[in-house]
Amino acid sequence: MAVSSRKQRRGKRNTKRVLKILLVLTTLVLFTVVAGVGYLYLKAKSAEEEVYSGLDRGEKSELRTEAVDVGKHNFSVLLLGDDARPGEDHARTDAILVATFNRSERSIILTSIPRDSYVEIVGNGTEDKINHANAIGGIDMTVDTIENLLEIPIDYYATVKFEGFKDIVDALDGVDVDVKYTFDFTEGGKTLNFTEGPSHLDGEHALAYARERKSANSGGDFGRGQRQAQVMAAIIDKAASFSSIDNFGRVFDSLGNTLRTDLTFGNIVALHGYAGSVSDIEQIQLEGVPFRGTNGISYVRVDDTSLANIKNKLQTHLGLQQSSSVPQ
Repeated sequence: MAVSSRKQRRGKRNTKRVLKILLVLTTLVLFTVVAGVGYLYLKAKSAEEEVYSGLDRGEKSELRTEAVDVGKHNFSVLLLGDDARPGEDHARTDAILVATFNRSERSIILTSIPRDSYVEIVGNGTEDKINHANAIGGIDMTVDTIENLLEIPIDYYATVKFEGFKDIVDALDGVDVDVKYTFDFTEGGKTLNFTEGPSHLDGEHALAYARERKSANSGGDFGRGQRQAQVMAAIIDKAASFSSIDNFGRVFDSLGNTLRTDLTFGNIVALHGYAGSVSDIEQIQLEGVPFRGTNGISYVRVDDTSLANIKNKLQTHLGLQQSSSVPQ
């Protein structure tokens, strides 16, 4: 009995020791997780303070009767690639994409607009290349021009400077893109090589792939729009699949001089509901025909049928009725 009693006491001590170890380990894990989330929160809030820039119109489109809630309504985001050089506030936008989000379907449509599209520049009283709107009147004129063209509200925007775009991709440890054809890209005396098929691109290669339009198979401005949409979708996909706190921290660090947006930290958190849809983004493109103006400048004349189809598709995706602009 004595031996048995000693074994029982020893067993209880061992059990207590194991429980203490488990408790310590659990505490450490929880501390690490909480610290990590807190770290990300502080990083994100700090990034928001640096990158947030509201529109002159305020928090809602004039095509809305009330501001949309990213967590409750269908909404749209205008995504722009700004080619501004150091010291410039804004410049021509070489990438113009409109992302629409449908809450009930949890679906995303990414629409590419050729930068040379010849349209009315709202607020300037002229017709010109759509990418000139940003250079003339900044983001507010660009938003007004896109709304007028597509006849949908632009609820939010995000502008990325091309040079900083590389830093974002590198902070994501690169992105996976299905390169459409084999080509070489030469700029500034440096040549980058691309081979047709699935490829993992770093920031420098991703930017070159998005900008390429000089090779025989490039498809000109339309092909470039498709490649820009590819890279943007790959960035969204990679960011949504991230699990590394360190990577997220690096992404936030890269945003300060690169991104301007009127999306708040709360809006971005609410976007998490679309995380399962990012690998299945539908990509469409506004079609048109190149032409040369009397001034000798090349433009794209927007195809009326393509424009009408896209208007209808995006209005349907946003849940808008012809006579109503109330958030759905």
